Formats: sequence, structure tokens, C-alpha cells
Amino acid sequence: MNERDTCHPLSGDGHLFQHHAAWVKLLDMERGRTRIGTNPKINSLASAAAPYLTRGVELNDLLAALVDTIVKNLDADRGTLYLVEGKARRVTSIIAHLPELEQIRLNLGEGIAGWVAQQDQPVRTDDPGLDERFNDTVDKKTGYKTTSMLTVPIRDTGGRVIGVLQLLNKKSGPFTADDETPALELAAQAGRVLECTSLYAELKQSPIGGADDEASAGPLTYRFNQIVGESDAMQRVYGLVEKAARTDASVLLTGESGTGKELIARAVHINSPRKRERFVKVDCTTLPEALIENELFGHEKGAFTGADRTVPGKFEVAHKGTLFIDEIGELPLKLQGKLLRVLQDREFERVGGTTTIQTNIRVICATHRNLMDMVAQGSFREDLYYRIRVVPVALPPLRDRGRKDLMRLVEHFLDKFSRRHGRPISRITDEALAALSGYPFPGNIRELENCIESAVVLCDDAVIDESDLPLPHVRRRPTASAAGGDGLGDPDLSLADVERLHIQRVLDAVGGNQSEAARRLGIGRNTLARKLTD
Repeated sequence: MNERDTCHPLSGDGHLFQHHAAWVKLLDMERGRTRIGTNPKINSLASAAAPYLTRGVELNDLLAALVDTIVKNLDADRGTLYLVEGKARRVTSIIAHLPELEQIRLNLGEGIAGWVAQQDQPVRTDDPGLDERFNDTVDKKTGYKTTSMLTVPIRDTGGRVIGVLQLLNKKSGPFTADDETPALELAAQAGRVLECTSLYAELKQSPIGGADDEASAGPLTYRFNQIVGESDAMQRVYGLVEKAARTDASVLLTGESGTGKELIARAVHINSPRKRERFVKVDCTTLPEALIENELFGHEKGAFTGADRTVPGKFEVAHKGTLFIDEIGELPLKLQGKLLRVLQDREFERVGGTTTIQTNIRVICATHRNLMDMVAQGSFREDLYYRIRVVPVALPPLRDRGRKDLMRLVEHFLDKFSRRHGRPISRITDEALAALSGYPFPGNIRELENCIESAVVLCDDAVIDESDLPLPHVRRRPTASAAGGDGLGDPDLSLADVERLHIQRVLDAVGGNQSEAARRLGIGRNTLARKLTD
């Protein structure tokens, strides 16, 4: 079995962050191979963070786990995590043991938390009321009496303050100097954890735009770790993910290739009661038709030539967890009936077997195809279609998510790949941003990700210009046709010319992958090969 097809709580999706030194160090701590600091209690922070870091979990769950662990370790009554919004020049409480208030916002320098963020120095006080920096507004609003406080900065590995950790009212008496060292060590670990989240790109100084850029000055926006975007279209998706995660209902994810269907599927799983069990993936496009049945259902010893042992299928491997069937539209018609039985009765037999096997799974399916059209054509079972789409989730193409989501994603990928390849990017030019904003990205987020990684690797002087972006110029060059788009309606182009142009552009969008291009064009690979040589 391919290791990337399964996901355990502590193994994570290692390919996402295996190159990040911060994540590697956290994993080392979790495995007990290293120790940071002298306090034997503080290593539990890595354990609290590990199940969340590389998954589409709600970020508030991750941040709450950090604060709860720190509060417990330092015997505090309450704790607050502030994040520094450098673009807005303020600190915002993201997680706080303050049920009376939803959020606290302070300008840099305001209150003790704002002072710590601005001055990058810890503050310990036995009587906050006597400290002129103390802002008693929160106490007045909540009725909570702060009698002692320990506030320390949270820094990234580059030493920049990205947050503030504030602990209130130590249970066994005032905070002492002996509490500062473990608090600073825990804050350092919290900084490394934040660097491993998709939120970090919003906390660091962005190379995108200036003060007037719409993506530069807004409030922090986040929902799920590793899933970036806060447009209305994505908010609708997040709402459906939260509803679906609370149940075992089948989910059908639809949308163009590259829109992030697998990330959303993982978000449903990791935010569900099944999150500690396996997430197992099977891609119907990567297996020959003759092997798909064996992949899903397994086989008994002697079922066919070469079957020298019994092999469990994905339905067994995913028992108690989630099975993600990608590109369900490619599932052969004769296997659709067997899948329907599993969904209805939660039982099946292995290939070559007679013993009925019970399975307790949650099934999530995804496709870029129009299954209703396939139902009408007789290539997809109608009863199966309605069985898998109990919760339908349509993912929007990147071009429909707006410029703000695009810029957030650019920031995220710049941060990810500049750290992976050791190439910090100081600036991305206005011309490059204009090119990104004006390009339709038919390959969606996957194409954008590959585009930004290439630009990070190939740019000169840590500045990304338009020429560094591997965007097919033929698709951005305006045409002289009266119709104004891609040659359609141009009387000088034959129908065959338009078809060849479209095929070539689809190939460009998928990086020359003919199998992927054929799937997106809705034709067979042999047909595509023939058209390329005609």
C-alpha cells in the first residue's frame, strides 16, 4: 500500500512540511529524541500540536490546544494568545480563556500585551493595577480580577515577534522569576508551531503589494489549517465541511481539477469523530480497470494467478475511518453496483472469496465530471449517484474566488516555498501581481502552486518579476478577433485550428500531462494522442 494513501493522527501528511526545520524539530520532540529547556513538563506542547499541524483541522482547535497546554504547565488560571497583525499595527486575541468576550484588540504599545509585542520583552507583575501599562478595560467588562500576570513574546525562528502569550493568576501564588524561563521556552515552541501553519504567511511581513493593497491591511482571516481563502464561495464550503464533519453522511466533492478536493476531504475527516482513525485514498484514474476491484475489495489467496496470499482492500484498511474515492466518475459501471452495496449494507466479499466482511467506514467521493450527464448517458448509476451525494460540496474554481483569495494563496505559497528552498523573497513586483491577477488559472490552485514554486526557484535577487512566472503567454496575449477571446469567432481560423489551440492550452495548464489533459477534455488518451499528431 502507498504510504501517502493513509493518514494517522501523528504521522500527518509528511510531504507537506517534511522540509521545514521547525516541523522536524517538533516531531523529534514528540518522539522523545530531543529536549528543549530544562523544565521536564514543557515538551508536552509538541505532543499537543502534532495531531493538528499538517491537516485541514480548524486552526482554533490547534491554537486552543497550545494555550490549554501552556496554562496547565504553568499552573495559571487563564491564558490568552495574541497574534501580532503587523500590517494593521495591533495585537488580537485569537484564543483566550475569556468566555465573557469574543475577542480583544489592542494597538501596538497598548496594554501590557501591546507593550510586550512592541518592545519584545517579557513582563511579570504581582499587582497589575500598579503597572501603568496595564489596561483594566477587559477586567471591567468581564468582572474578572487579574491579580498576577506573566506576559512573554512569541517569536518566529528569525526572531521577529509574531505573537504574545499572556498568563493570568497563578493558582499557587504570584508568578516568580522561575516561571519566566519555562514560559519563554513554551512561547518559543508556540512560535515554531505557528510557523508550521498556513496562518504564518499572514503574520510575517509580506512581499506582496503596499499599504493600499487589499490583501495587506485586513484583519487576520483563517478557518482551517492548510486551506487558504476567505471569499464568500469558500465560506459556503467551510460551512458544509463543518456540518458534514459532525455526521457519517457520504460527501460528494465536485469541481474542476486542482481546486483542492482532497484537502477538503481531509478536512471533513480530521474534524470528525473518526479523526484518530485512518484516512485512506484511492484514485480511480491511476489504476487499470482490471485492478480497481482488487484495490477496493482486496482478494483471497488463489483468487487469480499470482495471488499467493490474502490481501485486504481499501474498504478493510479504512475500517472505522474514512475512505476517499477520488474521480469516482471513472469507476467502471460493473463495480458501481458493488460500491452501492457497501454504502447501503456496509458489507462486501473479497475477490475470489465467499466470506462476507463487515466494514464501518465513512465514504467521501470526488469528481471533476458532471455525474448527472453521465447518469443520463447510462455510464453512471443513478441510485449510486444519490447515495454518494448526501452532502454535495461544490468547490469554486480559483478564478471565481476573487483577488483577495488569490493574493492570500500567493502569500501562502511564497512563504512555503521560500522556506523549503532557502530563498527568502523580499518583493514581488506590481507587474507580476498584475499578471497573476489577470490570468484565469485553468489548473486552479495546483497550477498557482507550481507557478509560485517555479518563480521562487528561478527569480534573481529575491525579487519575483513577471518574467519569472511560468504563465503560458499564448493564453494571456489578447487576440485581434472581433469576439475578443482565444480565437473563437475568428474567420481566419478553421474548426480544426481552434480544436488544436484548445488542446494545446489544456496541455500547458496541466504541465504536459497527457492523461490529465485527456480527462479534462473528456476524451480518451488514445484519442488525444491521435489529435496531437493529426
